[in-house]
Amino acid sequence: MKLLHLSDLHLGKRVNECSMLEDQRYILKEIIRIIDEETPEGVLIAGDIYDSPVPPAEAVQVFDWFLTELSGRRVPVFVISGNHDSPERLAFGNRLMEGSGVHMAPVYEGETPPVILKDSYGTVAVYMIPFLKPQILHRAWPEDHADTFDEAVGCAVRHITESPSFDPSARNVLIAHQFVTGAACCDSEELSVGGLDQVRAEWFEAFDYTALGHIHGPQQLGERIRYCGTPLKYSFSEAGHEKSVTVVELFEKGRISVSTRPLKPLHDMREFKGTYQEVTDRSFYQGTAVDDYLRITLTDEEDILDGMGKLRSIYPNLMRLDYDNCRTREGQQLETVQEEYTPMELLKQLYELQNNQPMDPRQEEFAGKLMKEIWEELL
Repeated sequence: MKLLHLSDLHLGKRVNECSMLEDQRYILKEIIRIIDEETPEGVLIAGDIYDSPVPPAEAVQVFDWFLTELSGRRVPVFVISGNHDSPERLAFGNRLMEGSGVHMAPVYEGETPPVILKDSYGTVAVYMIPFLKPQILHRAWPEDHADTFDEAVGCAVRHITESPSFDPSARNVLIAHQFVTGAACCDSEELSVGGLDQVRAEWFEAFDYTALGHIHGPQQLGERIRYCGTPLKYSFSEAGHEKSVTVVELFEKGRISVSTRPLKPLHDMREFKGTYQEVTDRSFYQGTAVDDYLRITLTDEEDILDGMGKLRSIYPNLMRLDYDNCRTREGQQLETVQEEYTPMELLKQLYELQNNQPMDPRQEEFAGKLMKEIWEELL
């Protein structure tokens, strides 16, 4: 049985105040194309469908289109809520949608009935656990002591594996959205301070494959536990990632195959550095994708006046402009101001502390003239 593993769509997300909805719509069309080529028996979407509990209407429309496309292809879809989603809103109409092959995980109340798929090797039981916090387990299983994320997930999994309906001899698949210890993180993820939301990978040993969401970089945690990662890059810490969808094939009990299909975005996310003169030279950018989402770091010692606006005339999707020079590399602290310093002396000290170099005669002349004009206006 072939399954396609997705997660962390974050529909409606804005990166550096730029809407990603057009890119998200494009990448979902690419995923539909891959599904047409791979013809999987199921699609697993492991949480964070939206970027906020109350997503914008346009984001909901995009996901509605995606589910409709999958349903029209008779591909069963399994969706759980992540930490960014509202489980109640995402689960709305789940019983009605099951008739169309769209299985939305209900709000967690303790029971996790499987959805059964069949192939030539027998049955595959798909279990769905939405993002869990300890307080959710307190309500569902008040007699169990689940005071940490790790204990909460352990409790939920134990109630699945100890259920009379759980068949350890069958092939069992779990979809979850948690931070498993040992996973490598990115800047675009929301994680608890001190790793309080970490859970142990051992909880998932009873499953033939665990499809995880929450971590944005694709990675394998053992042979049968995997984060597929986001379909798009959502921070510059992901600039070096190769985004993909994961394809899982389940054969007889105990044998699986995991592969990936690369995803090419509408706009890539890249970063580079150089002087203003270097990055604006035609030979530097000619033939490159200047409309990619970019972070440019200028190495000029002096800030470029309206640098963002000027660079966007070449790189229209420039998201972030930084500087790497003496001023930014060496932070210094102001000393106590002495009353005997003149205004010009104070300004020169401040300039040198900020820029790690003294004012040149031209700057000093300009500052002195400006101070004189301001002083005369106040008199």
